Amino acid sequence: MSVHDGADMPYTSLKLLAKVGDGGQGEVHAVGGPGRLLYKAYREPHKVDGAALGALVALRQALAPADRDRLDRETAWPLCRVTDGGRVTGFLMHRAPDAMSWQTSKGSSRLVELTYLLHQPKAAWQSVPQPSPAERYTLAVVLVELFQWLHAMGLVIGDVSHANVLWTLRPAPAAYLLDCDGVRLAGQRPVLDQADTPDWHDPLAPPGTVSVDSDRFKAALMIGRVLAQDAYATPGSALKLVPGVLDDRREAAVSRLWEQAAGACGSRPDLGQWRTALAGRDTIKLIAARPAPRPAVDRSKFDGDRQRRRGTISLRD
Repeated sequence: MSVHDGADMPYTSLKLLAKVGDGGQGEVHAVGGPGRLLYKAYREPHKVDGAALGALVALRQALAPADRDRLDRETAWPLCRVTDGGRVTGFLMHRAPDAMSWQTSKGSSRLVELTYLLHQPKAAWQSVPQPSPAERYTLAVVLVELFQWLHAMGLVIGDVSHANVLWTLRPAPAAYLLDCDGVRLAGQRPVLDQADTPDWHDPLAPPGTVSVDSDRFKAALMIGRVLAQDAYATPGSALKLVPGVLDDRREAAVSRLWEQAAGACGSRPDLGQWRTALAGRDTIKLIAARPAPRPAVDRSKFDGDRQRRRGTISLRD
């Protein structure tokens, strides 16, 4: 089986193994054969926009090799559509890196979701390594860079939540985006109707609305919640950061953007602004100094002295 050319794959050619995931839109199964692939099967194939899914596959194929490698390394991007009887039933994708899973006390494997960054550690998941403040900062930067890169390609991410972003500290802080069939080209139709995760929606956008601006609000939620280790932090409320995660300059810059993210649609900071703030390159607005007033000049004395030098004034007794 090969998915490198992006061509549709017949469902009958798949060797489905154990179910590894189950969500509102479909089930995920491991697929036998090379490539560590997964198959997402839609529950309601008749509602799937096959052309929109094909556009995501085509986008990956059109990327330069280095960019395609990055997309595969950092996202569960649709590699090809799976069809059955002329209908699109799902798609194939890569499995998340092993470093982004952990073993429970019962021996089962679970993904290291964003939620483990947003809550205080619990005994039930003590085997999930917790980041130092410096590593937490780096993870925030990695997430900003990934979202900024996707936006630069003209994409709208749509549903962002604690469950569809993965992370790891090994061998270095890294992130991985799931549910990429929810991504769409800006201005284009989605594969399925947009879903919003509770506590991760844009309160100023109509339900189901997807735009770059709503992405920016959800990205602000993600960044602030990671830096504060607070699953419910929301722009408009005070942002209490993890001690030591940012220096004073970065904290001031991030706080300004956090306040701005609570503003009206169209006014939210973009990912470039977040990247600049986290890099410590945010500019501090200064009030321009007014020039000092020029001293008053006695024009009559000045004109008189100039005329004497020219010999135009006669001296009298």
